[in-house]
Amino acid sequence: MALIEQWTAAFANLVWGLPLVIMLVSSGIFFTIYFGFPQIRFFKHAIKIILGHYDDPANKGEISHFQALTAALSATVGLGNIAGVAVAVTMGGPGAVFWLWVAGFIGMCTKFTEVTLSLMHREVNSDGTVNGGPMFVIKNGLSKKFLPLAWIYALFTILSSLGAGNMFQANQMASVVLSTTGLPKWASGLIFCTLAGLILIGGIKRIGKVTEKLVPLMIFIYMGGALYIIYTHFNLIPEVFSQIITGAFSGTAATGAFTGVAIKEVIINGIKRASFSNEAGLGSSAMAHSAAKSTPVQEGIVALIEPFIDTIIVCSITAFAILLTNTWSMPGIQGSDMTAVAFESVLGPAGRYIVTVTVALFAFSTMISWSYYGEQGITFIFGKKFIPTYRFVFLVMIFIGSISQLGIVLNLSDAFYGMLAFPNLIACYILLPKIKDALKKYKA
Repeated sequence: MALIEQWTAAFANLVWGLPLVIMLVSSGIFFTIYFGFPQIRFFKHAIKIILGHYDDPANKGEISHFQALTAALSATVGLGNIAGVAVAVTMGGPGAVFWLWVAGFIGMCTKFTEVTLSLMHREVNSDGTVNGGPMFVIKNGLSKKFLPLAWIYALFTILSSLGAGNMFQANQMASVVLSTTGLPKWASGLIFCTLAGLILIGGIKRIGKVTEKLVPLMIFIYMGGALYIIYTHFNLIPEVFSQIITGAFSGTAATGAFTGVAIKEVIINGIKRASFSNEAGLGSSAMAHSAAKSTPVQEGIVALIEPFIDTIIVCSITAFAILLTNTWSMPGIQGSDMTAVAFESVLGPAGRYIVTVTVALFAFSTMISWSYYGEQGITFIFGKKFIPTYRFVFLVMIFIGSISQLGIVLNLSDAFYGMLAFPNLIACYILLPKIKDALKKYKA
C-alpha cells in the first residue's frame, strides 16, 4: 500500500507538473490578448451585472447572477486559500505570491472564456432545470469525433467531486476541528454529512440560496482576522512587498529554517497553487454559472470576477498574514497549521478558532458546490435518474473521508482534477471565434 501511495503521488505530481502549468498560463495569456484584456475593460460592468442592474426575467436559468457567482466561489474559495497558499510560500518563498497574482489575473480571462462557452451550449430541460459545463460544450459545440473527450471530462468530474471536492475537504475539516475543539472525527463527519444532505435535496436552487449567505460570511470572518494582522504589522508591508517582487525574479535565499529556492520553483509553485485554488482552465465552475438566468457573454463577464476574489484578494490576505508574522520560515509547520499559527501569534487563541471556523466553512461550501458538479457528470453519462444514488454515495463519502487516511484516493483525485484542463481547453481553443463574435454583438 505504501508503494502504491508513492506511485499515485508521483502520478499526481506528474499531472500537476510543468507542462500543465505552462498550458494554463499560456492559455490565459493568449485568451487575454485575443479578447483585448476583458478582465480590465469589463471589470466595472461585471460589478453592475452582479448587483442586478441588467437582470432580465425572460432569461432562462435557475439562479441569479449573484447566486451563480457565490456557488462557483464556494467551490473555489476553500482549503487552497488557507493551506494551499501556505504550501506555495513554503515551497516557493515570498516570490511565489507574485506569480500567484499573475495566475489570478490571466485566470480571469480563462474563466470568461469557459463560462461564456458553457452558457452557449447548455441544455435547458422542459422543467426549467439546466445542465451545463465543458462536457456539454464538447457535445453540442464540436463535431462527434470529439465526443469521447466529453465522456472523459464527465467521468473525471465525478471522480474529482468524490475525492478532491468531498473526501479531502471532509478529512481536513475533521482534522482541524479535532485539533482545536477535541470533537471526534466521526462526530464531525456525521454533522457535516447531515447538513450537506439537507442542502443537496434542494439542488442548485438551494445551493445558491445557501452560498449567497455563506460565502460572504466566511470571507468576512477570515478577512477580518487577516486584516487585523496586516494592520498591526503595517510598518512591515513595504518590506514584504520587496520580498515578493525580489523573490519573484531571483528566487529566495535561505531564511531561518527555509533552504531557499530557484526561480523555476518560485514560478511553478505560485502558478500551480493559484490554478488549484481558482480552477481557471479546469472548467468546473462553468457548471455552476450555467444555471444562471443570464446570457452567455454576460455570465462570462460575471465569472471573471471569481479569480479576482479567490486569488487576488483571499489568497493574498493569507500570504500577507504568513509573511508579515514570519511564520513561513518556522520549521515543522505546514499547510493550514501555518496559517493558524500566524493568526494565533497576533490574535491569541481566538486566532486559531477563526482559522478553524473558516476551514470548516470553506470545506463545507466546497463540498456542496462540488456535489452539484458531480451531478452534472452523472447526468451526462447516466441520466438524471441516477442523481439520488449519487447523492447518497456523496454523503457516505463525507463520513468516510472524515475518519479515514486517504493518501491513495486523494492522489488519484488530484490527478483526475488536473486532467480536467485538457478536454476543457481543447474546446475553448476551437470555439474562440464563436466567443469573439458574440462579444462584438454584446458590446454593440
